[in-house]
Amino acid sequence: MKEVNLVLGVIGADVHAIGNKILEYALTNAGFKVHNLGVMVSQEEFVKAALETDAKAVLVSSLYGHGEIDCRGLKEKFIEAGLDDVLLYVGGNLVVGKQDFSEVERKFKAMGFDRVFPPGTMPEEAIKALKEDLGLI
Repeated sequence: MKEVNLVLGVIGADVHAIGNKILEYALTNAGFKVHNLGVMVSQEEFVKAALETDAKAVLVSSLYGHGEIDCRGLKEKFIEAGLDDVLLYVGGNLVVGKQDFSEVERKFKAMGFDRVFPPGTMPEEAIKALKEDLGLI
């Protein structure tokens, strides 16, 4: 597989790091070049990192339930920066309380995310989606 740069991070005031590290490990082992921004990442930091690394995809996670607020407007920032072709993935506990995932997915796709993953998604599922979306398989 040719080298494909990805940006990974946990958005907003979220400090949940374990899933982030697991994703970094799995994505790296799958052959991607991962630029992990860690936790408490702002929208601007995601955009800057995507520009600097020529990322083909940005994977945003949130576990503390405020992803809906933290992610609002992110796609617009990518478009403003000329990065409208960068894939945007989001996953985790994205909303407060129990909500039907199909409704959560609809909200995030309306915000411009290409893929939305529910809590508990295994890394292999995101890797398969990335390879499909990037035309690697």
